[in-house]
Amino acid sequence: MAHLHRITRYAIVAAALSVLAACASNMQPAQRILAQIQAAVTAASADAEKYIPDQLKDVQDQLSRLQAAFDKQDYSTVITAGPGVLAAAQGLAPAAAAKKTEVMQTLNGEWTEVAGKLPAKLTAIQQRIEELSQRSNRKMAQDIDLPAAKTAISEATSLWSKAQAAFASGNLDEAVSTAKEDRTKLGDIAESIKM
Repeated sequence: MAHLHRITRYAIVAAALSVLAACASNMQPAQRILAQIQAAVTAASADAEKYIPDQLKDVQDQLSRLQAAFDKQDYSTVITAGPGVLAAAQGLAPAAAAKKTEVMQTLNGEWTEVAGKLPAKLTAIQQRIEELSQRSNRKMAQDIDLPAAKTAISEATSLWSKAQAAFASGNLDEAVSTAKEDRTKLGDIAESIKM
């Protein structure tokens, strides 16, 4: 009987050691896959955050769930679900690059359109303000606030310079948004001087 107790105890200890060994052997692959996913997410984060934020958040949420499973020592879940999450994480960089290319093409087109029209409009408005400022045209300028128009055209000129500087430095996003703001301002000025 004592001999049977001893054998049972050894069997229990052996089973426990076997479970611990299995857990330890699964822990390293689970850690490795989590590190790979984290590295892929980190590498893609800057562009992914700007161009595909929903896709990035989805992968980050999946990574958080895997990390929670790992923290609970549920390594098999990490090993089973990890490859799919890793593939999604590795897909972030190319997806963000594709979206960035698409956005840049759109912005380039918008810049080309605005840059083709804005300087001529700016010049025409400046000439109209100068014309209205002459003494011989006082009657035409009677209901127009010329000092305000001069201030506004000066601001519009500065905005256009800012847009051009942004374009020259490669910041298409800022260049286009500034140029659009300037286009709106010029429209307001043209209306104010009855052009």
